[in-house]
Amino acid sequence: MKTRGVAGSFPIGLGSTRPHPVPLGFVFRSRSKDEKAPASKAPVTDSQQPRDPEAPKGRPTPKRSEAQTQRRSVANTPVTRKEAAKRQRNERRVQMDKQRQALASGDERYLPARDKGPVRRFARDFVDSRFCIAEFFLPLAVIILVLSMVRIPQLQNIALLLWLFVIVLIIVDSVTTAFRLKKRLAERFPDESKKGAVAYALMRTLQMRRLRLPKPQVKRGERP
Repeated sequence: MKTRGVAGSFPIGLGSTRPHPVPLGFVFRSRSKDEKAPASKAPVTDSQQPRDPEAPKGRPTPKRSEAQTQRRSVANTPVTRKEAAKRQRNERRVQMDKQRQALASGDERYLPARDKGPVRRFARDFVDSRFCIAEFFLPLAVIILVLSMVRIPQLQNIALLLWLFVIVLIIVDSVTTAFRLKKRLAERFPDESKKGAVAYALMRTLQMRRLRLPKPQVKRGERP
């Protein structure tokens, strides 16, 4: 049997059947339109595109009062630390002005914490309604100091005796005032705390009447 073919090749008819050639178009072919379609059909969102006013917002519409409150809070929010510090200083200045006026008028709303309450008010009125030797301590101290500086032995001895006499009078008067005030507070305010009220009153006796703060609200000799 004659064979055809090229030298070195298998004879025709021998071995396996001839394989079908693979078309080159399948290997180097471009992507079909169907495969490109999903990428071209992907939704494109534009953040700058205005929203339809009739489209749902995804959240309930706030009430008018709530919206006004939010706008007011945003408007009142300080932008910088400097503005916040300035606002705090202004608020502190206003508070100090109110406190100063309250110390002059006796308004309980804006008085300092140490002066508030009916117990402290009664203690102030009790002291302001009577003469106290301790309130003349500063003028007497100035007089005694001047006498002690004079280079006369007799005057220096008088100044020393006067100083001891004033100290004894202040101690006796303070003890009497504390005893009477404590008794009156127990009668007037049996169920309220009276802690520190007596010491508060004794410190007030050391101040001259016209220099006391809060200002006296009763006259001398007037029963509180």
